Amino acid sequence: MNNINVPNQDSPTPRDLLRDLAVELESLTPETRKAAAYVLENPNDVGVSSIREIAEAAQVKPNTFVRMARSVGFEGYDDFREPFREEIRNGNVNFPDRARWLQSLSKGGKLSGLYADMASSAITNIEQSFAATDAAHVQSAADAIVRARRTYVLGVGVNNALARNFAYLAGMAVDTIEAIPRSGSVAIDDIARAGSDDVLLAMTFKPYRSEVVEAVEIARQQGVTIIGISDSAASPIVAGSDHGFVVQSDTPQFFPSTVATVALLETLMAFVIADASPEVIANIEAFHERRHRLGIYREDPSGK
Repeated sequence: MNNINVPNQDSPTPRDLLRDLAVELESLTPETRKAAAYVLENPNDVGVSSIREIAEAAQVKPNTFVRMARSVGFEGYDDFREPFREEIRNGNVNFPDRARWLQSLSKGGKLSGLYADMASSAITNIEQSFAATDAAHVQSAADAIVRARRTYVLGVGVNNALARNFAYLAGMAVDTIEAIPRSGSVAIDDIARAGSDDVLLAMTFKPYRSEVVEAVEIARQQGVTIIGISDSAASPIVAGSDHGFVVQSDTPQFFPSTVATVALLETLMAFVIADASPEVIANIEAFHERRHRLGIYREDPSGK
């Protein structure tokens, strides 16, 4: 049986639990009431604290929190705490609370520490990458793509999948975007006929791939508009580009993280669609209608 995490749509929210706890407050024993009062006054501590930590903060014994959890229908404190942790995982709390959650993960051992490091680096990469640009910068690049006779999206290695995903999604609405290198080809051949009416969106990260750098240099000589995505302003595909984006790619692993790059590409895609002609919506609807008609999609049994 596959181990798949499926969100429980019927789980109570932290707000529900706090309301129930407040209702039960007067019926609790003095010690259990003390634990409940601490939770009501410090709800953000629940999702990031072990039972020993929160018991120490509330100045009661750990078993008191077990009794408190049972008073509102849970088997124990861990079950009671889960909705609060889910709230943090979904990003519905502020940054300090998320930071405390990450720190709590690192206390669980080596694997939990790695999990915390990965989560922290992913969040930081996205935040720093978006902080380094703005909507006007993304809009300018999107305008160039929409106006272009043809847009070539270049990525090799792991970035080839990102390039193809961008071109695939864009192709539902705009038919002037393609991923390169094409199968059996090389990037410099694919842009041989590109000129001043075209755009090359290229991405590479340290260590920079020579075929991407070379393609950008040749495209620049041909007058092609360059959109460069890399991890440094000094990157050979960002320096001198018409539209340069620096994204963070730090990770505890030895290979660069692509999380921030994906987020930027999705944002650029949204701007391209928003900036395109009204026919785009009709194109997307026609694309999906055809897929339904050809049986490519499995129909939802619920009819939704």
